[in-house]
Amino acid sequence: MNTYSINITTINELEHFISQHNLQHEQVILTQVFTGQGDKELINALQKELNRVLPQTVLIGTTTDGEIHQGEISSGNIVVSFTVFHSTTLQAFSVEVDETSNSLEVGRQLSSALIKEDTKALLLFGCGTRLELDCILNGIDEKGSGVIIAGGLAGAILPSDNMFVFTNDRLLESGIVCVSLSSEHLHAHSSVNYSVQKVGRAFVVSKANHERIYRINNKKPIRVLADYLGDEFVKNLPWSGPEFPFVSERNGEEILFFIKELHKDGSITVNRPVANGEQVHFAYVDLPNLIDQSIKKLKQLVKKPVETIFVYNCMTRRRYFNSVTETELRQLQKISSTTGFFGFGEISTSHGKRRLLGNAYTLLALSESHDKVASITVDFNYDIPEEIQSLIALSHLTYASTKDIEELHSSVEASEHRFRSLFEHNTDIVYSTDLRGNFTSVNPAFEKTLGFNKEEIINKHSLDYINEEDIPRVRMHFYRALKGKEQYYNIDIPTKAGEKITFQIKNIPIIINSEKVGIFGIGRNISEQRKAEEQITNLAYYDHDTGLPNRLLFTEKLSDMFERVTKKKKKLAVMFIDMDRFKIINDSLGHYAGDEILKMIADRIKKVLPSGSFLGRFAGDKFTLLLSKSVDIENIVNIAQDIQQCIGKPVLYLEQEYFITASIGISLYPDDGMDEQTILRNADAAMNRAKQQGGNKIKFYSTEMNNQALYRLELESYLRKALEKKEFFLCYQPLVDLETGTIYGSEALIRWNHPKLGLVSPVEFIPLAEETGLIHDIGRWVLFTACKQTKLWHDMGLGLLTVSVNVSANQFQQSHFLTEVMKALHDSGLPAEYLNLELTESVMLRNATHSIQLMKELQKIGVRVSIDDFGTGYSSLSYLKNLPINTLKIDRSFIQNLRMDNSDIAIVKAIITMGHGLDVKVVAEGVETEDQINLLKQMNCHYAQGYFIHRPLSIGEFEAGLKTLHIT
Repeated sequence: MNTYSINITTINELEHFISQHNLQHEQVILTQVFTGQGDKELINALQKELNRVLPQTVLIGTTTDGEIHQGEISSGNIVVSFTVFHSTTLQAFSVEVDETSNSLEVGRQLSSALIKEDTKALLLFGCGTRLELDCILNGIDEKGSGVIIAGGLAGAILPSDNMFVFTNDRLLESGIVCVSLSSEHLHAHSSVNYSVQKVGRAFVVSKANHERIYRINNKKPIRVLADYLGDEFVKNLPWSGPEFPFVSERNGEEILFFIKELHKDGSITVNRPVANGEQVHFAYVDLPNLIDQSIKKLKQLVKKPVETIFVYNCMTRRRYFNSVTETELRQLQKISSTTGFFGFGEISTSHGKRRLLGNAYTLLALSESHDKVASITVDFNYDIPEEIQSLIALSHLTYASTKDIEELHSSVEASEHRFRSLFEHNTDIVYSTDLRGNFTSVNPAFEKTLGFNKEEIINKHSLDYINEEDIPRVRMHFYRALKGKEQYYNIDIPTKAGEKITFQIKNIPIIINSEKVGIFGIGRNISEQRKAEEQITNLAYYDHDTGLPNRLLFTEKLSDMFERVTKKKKKLAVMFIDMDRFKIINDSLGHYAGDEILKMIADRIKKVLPSGSFLGRFAGDKFTLLLSKSVDIENIVNIAQDIQQCIGKPVLYLEQEYFITASIGISLYPDDGMDEQTILRNADAAMNRAKQQGGNKIKFYSTEMNNQALYRLELESYLRKALEKKEFFLCYQPLVDLETGTIYGSEALIRWNHPKLGLVSPVEFIPLAEETGLIHDIGRWVLFTACKQTKLWHDMGLGLLTVSVNVSANQFQQSHFLTEVMKALHDSGLPAEYLNLELTESVMLRNATHSIQLMKELQKIGVRVSIDDFGTGYSSLSYLKNLPINTLKIDRSFIQNLRMDNSDIAIVKAIITMGHGLDVKVVAEGVETEDQINLLKQMNCHYAQGYFIHRPLSIGEFEAGLKTLHIT
């Protein structure tokens, strides 16, 4: 058995590699592909090439967070591994898995298709958040309990990247691909290395359904995660899930599970079923024990016959324990050829048990020979890296602190029982809770009134006995009481029998030995009083038909908001929404039908409104809306458009469809008035203007704002068609070598000539392109066009000119950006050394690790990389020296005022000196005077561009300038 692997940059390399190792003459070949590029077209091309050049091979592949090639780690590359067998047969299987799939049956199907009497091992790669891999493994176990299963879940470098698995002829975004290895001569040995420790307090899963967790400690999981692991952890889910998995003890065994999906309602899906009431902890890698395990397992492995090693590793080990992982892989490579990948879960086969792990690495060692590999020297001694030791100390500190708090809680519970006599005989309901909100005592009136006895309720969380919508408010009062402030609030509490009783609750802190240890609650039944108040309030403040606030309540709300925003100097927006020609509905169907249809419309509007909005029925078919958050024109226009779209959908009444439109008028505080009556009047006036112009329109009271909103909508509409209609063109601004005075290249600058608007400034349309996502197609067009034109100038004999192309942050972060650059160079024929990509500092700082790796890859193929607008961002010398760059461009703000007697000359001189010290070229942009040119020459600046040299030129003007332009 032999394994050959290659880290390819282009698919064309495969045929040469296969021929070089005579693989086309082998009969049984397993090909594994590990790709850090989620480009489906690229993988389809790779599949076709392998099927053409090596038709006998069995292919299995996956996207990755990192690739392992001959014991070395890479990220964002494509590793292809060929394993040649001489006495082993291979069989492939793939199946798509969705929400309707029976996972246990999928495992049985897989087992039946692949596992035979002499099957020794099974490689399995999976992908998809709906994949219940534990159930699939259980289905395989029913037949193939003696077969080793190795592999893992697909990974990706960025959350936005595609993830999939594939075979010779399939590519699956949700499913599994497998290959069985069968032979009586095949020796397979599996090993797993992981060790975690519990960190922090225990949590109780209060509500779960199979793999989905709805409540932890009676809170939404997203809130618990944010409180304990931070907003950044939540923001990066499910990417960050394996970093801090949950751990639970089942039948004396620690079971790990991590988050696969975060839902909009704050619930989470994990990678294995969880039971209600199950206790879980956060877990973290126990690095010292993990290293000890690694040493032992390597010593065991070196004694076995091994001809190839497949490793399937967790992405957290590459990202956070990279040095340890690199050391492990180097040791494995000494034993035999080692390939594999980093993903989001690893399959372990240990002592007959199959599990999906996290924070682990699993390996499969194979051999078709009994002979042991001789004369292998493996250095097993390595220390915990210094940068990780502080993390280990921090996890120990957290564990010890948790123990201290648990002991304190035990002491508090014992103390609270002494005070029970204080409320035993109260006719109001009286209860106490601990600091977590769990009931510690209730009085007899509580049991009698609500119908729960003590045994049912003690140690249960108090929030379990109120309505879910009241939980945030009650929690707020709970924590305010803990801070020493008495709290009063009214709440509806359901009894055990289902009856609703309204209580006025008083919360006060329980203080023992100057320590707050819980909360006392006293509740008085005010149900009858509340009913009378509600009837009066509803009659006075709410519309009978729609249930919305009426004109009186809306006006009071507007008045209250005016007081708040005036103090905080914020903005408000008021909308009048009036149905167009609704009188026709009332006249033809009757007022009852009209009211029913208005109810439907009111419900539709409420569903599309953002937080911070207040909707009311002003009168008849007219609604009013108050907006207090994100009060800017763009957001207001978007909300108004959403309202018009939801109203415009067909209304079905008595099996007949009716189509309704609405006119919307908008006024803003303080722009359109300084008091609520003026703002209401002006919004009404804007609405009437919309009706006068035919209806179904949105109008601002202010003409300037109206024009601004319309212009933005118009510009976005035109921009979406500009590339298709070939309205973009490039200008080229000359770049001059200050030493020779000659043009050595140009910067390609996009321009937009619209047939109606004329020349549109890039300052207007580039941010809009970024926002709408059109920047990807526009940036690609600029790159390809600039390369093609520059190569044409080469062919015309105008000199070996360079071209500089600006790259946006969104464009640079795309996983296929490197492929696009290579394609632009290939299609144009322009040598890579004549292409210069200009990146701003903010682009590089966004995901710095990925950016630096990509910049190195660009330089590796010969492309030059520049920092644009240098000096205006966040760069420091220590940061700059680690960046793989060729050129610094000094921002024009330092050049425009450059004189001998001002501070800018010191800054410019420092940047030029820094550039010489770092061995990078320096370009001064924005040069406008001869004095600036002379000063830059004196300071040994390499290159310059600006209006003194020449403005951006058309193609013909630039070609003419090549013959005449020269700086002395």
